[in-house]
Amino acid sequence: MDGALFWSLAVLAAICVGMGKGGMPVVGMLSVPILALVMHPVAAAGLMLPVYVVSDMFGLYAYRHAFDRRVLAIMVPGMTIGVVIGYLTATWVSEGWVTLLIGGIGVAFALNLLLRHKAKAEQKEAEVAPGLFWGAVTGFTSFVSHSGAPPYQVYTLPLGMTKAIFAGTSTIAFAYVNAIKLIPYYMLGQLNLAALEKVLVLMPVAAISVFGGVKLVKVLPEKLFFQLVTWALLLVSIKLIWDGWHMA
Repeated sequence: MDGALFWSLAVLAAICVGMGKGGMPVVGMLSVPILALVMHPVAAAGLMLPVYVVSDMFGLYAYRHAFDRRVLAIMVPGMTIGVVIGYLTATWVSEGWVTLLIGGIGVAFALNLLLRHKAKAEQKEAEVAPGLFWGAVTGFTSFVSHSGAPPYQVYTLPLGMTKAIFAGTSTIAFAYVNAIKLIPYYMLGQLNLAALEKVLVLMPVAAISVFGGVKLVKVLPEKLFFQLVTWALLLVSIKLIWDGWHMA
């Protein structure tokens, strides 16, 4: 787990993490698949989780004034339930089938948005029951395969938030999920503490990239921003279907 190829991909993965925490959450999902090209996906997820958590701190600072309190108040309890379910079922739930299912949901939702030619939904109030459900799915899939963005966006994209509020709410929500995953990941032996020196190298890369993501969110036109988010959701979901099919 060394060499030029490993470090090139690890740095790219760290940049994706930082950009994701800067307001492009689907980009952050690319980190584990990128690193999985040179190491086992489970080990890649364990290596990147501390990088996620540290970059979360910078993302929280960047978006400390831009978030939707109602969405977070609804989704955080659901996410907590989802993580608990993920921990309790970790020994017998098939990661492949979960990944396949979430990829299918993401593809269907993204295609629906694209075929309707609506770059951004009209703003509406977040509903409690759907938010608790999708929050639980987000927490569960984030725990199992770091693939919480598709179900999260199924709930949040139709709410019509502005790009800054959407980015900030996403950053805070996933910062919370990543933080509460640390203890169960450690208990299950999925935290790669043996590679701590590599994590320490990647942390500054991810932290700097957070502000690159923030800058990108600011300069992108709102219509283009949500189009990119939707297309990224589609591409990542297709990748999840591919991964899930080969794991199932």
